Amino acid sequence: MDQLAALLSNAVTQRHAPFLVGMLGNSKGVFWTGSAGARVAGIELNERTVFRIVSMTKGVGATAAAILVERRQLDWETPVEAILPAFGKLQVLDYSKDGQFRLRPPKAKATMRQLATHTSGLVYGFWDRDIAHFLEEAGLPPTVSGLRASLQCPLAFDPGERWQYGSGLDWVGLVVEAIDGRRIDRFCRDEIFDPLQMNDTRFELEEDMTDRLVPTFGRSVDGGFSAAPIDVGPPAQPEFYGMGHALYSTASDYMRFLRMWMNQGQLDGVRVLEQHSVEHLLSNQIGDLRLRPLPTALPLATGDLVVEPGFAVSHSLGFARMEESIPGRRSAGSQFWAGVLNTHFWMDTEKDLVGILMTQLLPFLDPPFMRLLFDFERAAYVSMGPRQ
Repeated sequence: MDQLAALLSNAVTQRHAPFLVGMLGNSKGVFWTGSAGARVAGIELNERTVFRIVSMTKGVGATAAAILVERRQLDWETPVEAILPAFGKLQVLDYSKDGQFRLRPPKAKATMRQLATHTSGLVYGFWDRDIAHFLEEAGLPPTVSGLRASLQCPLAFDPGERWQYGSGLDWVGLVVEAIDGRRIDRFCRDEIFDPLQMNDTRFELEEDMTDRLVPTFGRSVDGGFSAAPIDVGPPAQPEFYGMGHALYSTASDYMRFLRMWMNQGQLDGVRVLEQHSVEHLLSNQIGDLRLRPLPTALPLATGDLVVEPGFAVSHSLGFARMEESIPGRRSAGSQFWAGVLNTHFWMDTEKDLVGILMTQLLPFLDPPFMRLLFDFERAAYVSMGPRQ
């Protein structure tokens, strides 16, 4: 455990990250918490420090949908447009050789399963130059704006054709609202946050959270840190809460969320998901498709999205999923993902280990930070000793 603490401290000293909060746990509880940077802008760093978790929201959105599936109010094979007719108006974006774009009807109807696994055709302009160009030409806001106009973004490919990371979980949240009747923030609070005692996980900052919210930074040209070049934090009082990006949370709260999954749908005697469905939810849901490298279209926000190069990665109904083990690190079947401000997590059910490492830094996948994350994960498994 001393090695883990030293690793975080040295990382901040060497400017691999402006500050850090890390946490390790398992199905039984939390066994290590550490931080580095002491205080940032007068804010103390600990397990209750508030972060913009951005895409770590997606797992929560998938959980909300899974709750309705268990109640037989929703089916993963349902076409999205059967619940939200507006989705049926989305067309596929094609570019001709002369650079002109055209829109055409999709060859298949996207399903709820495809929304949750990023195989629906909805993609982020961060990693798709054609979609980024279209949004600019059409004057449409980005998805993270929270504006309903952003939902008019076309598909980049026909549903089911491939995996490509995108905004499908925003539509999942709208489906949950349409079926249940509660707004998604209320649904998540009633069904997930309050039962799991995730009291610092919210769509809007509450008064006692504001003073614990750390600032965001960008990597400067000299290798240090400056003010973040763009704002990717959740907008306040948006037109809709996007379940792909809209949450604030803490390491402690998100650990409780992940430990619920590690305990087959329940935590501390409170059941959120049924045990019989968790194994299915965490299984490979995209068949022979695999996560593929995506070159960045916006280097200020993110590097190239290359997920565990050299190893097969699929997707479950909630997270990216390892299809093979990495020696000295996570096992086959492990679930993981991250937020664009470099908040990262993984959960390894085989070795009973959950890891979280969080900062607030752009670009996403910043190379010095990613080397730190790799070292943090290896050190976490070493700390388990014979247990692994």
